[in-house]
Amino acid sequence: MSVKTYDPAAVAVSVGGVPISGFADGTFISVERDEDAFSKVVGADGITSRAKSNNRGGNITITLAQTSPSNDVLEALALLDENTNTGIVPVLVKEGTGRAIHFSALAWVRKSATATYAKEIENREWILDMADYTPGNAGTADFEPST
Repeated sequence: MSVKTYDPAAVAVSVGGVPISGFADGTFISVERDEDAFSKVVGADGITSRAKSNNRGGNITITLAQTSPSNDVLEALALLDENTNTGIVPVLVKEGTGRAIHFSALAWVRKSATATYAKEIENREWILDMADYTPGNAGTADFEPST
């Protein structure tokens, strides 16, 4: 018998080799492909065909609290890219309590996060585009009791 344990504090994210921290409550990382791997067409006679997409692009959404120091990192990267075209960096998401690893060697900040201000702490949502996303959805590690 085993027990699966997921720990959100064990999800590590790095952008350009810099660890990202100060995540918002709730969903704080979302990673997805730009397109389906295959598209399907069914003809009038019922014959099914599919076409493979060679688009390996994707995007990652990182949601930070407005108080996160990582907002400074992502804003600096966005401005660097806008001013010098040198903001393409590797991105890595790794679930420490599992086997999930998402990676792109070619990622950039799509645009600066929208800033909102309120009585309470707000979130900053950063979207990074990836040219070569390698998905790595995998399960959470087992905890096996010692006998």
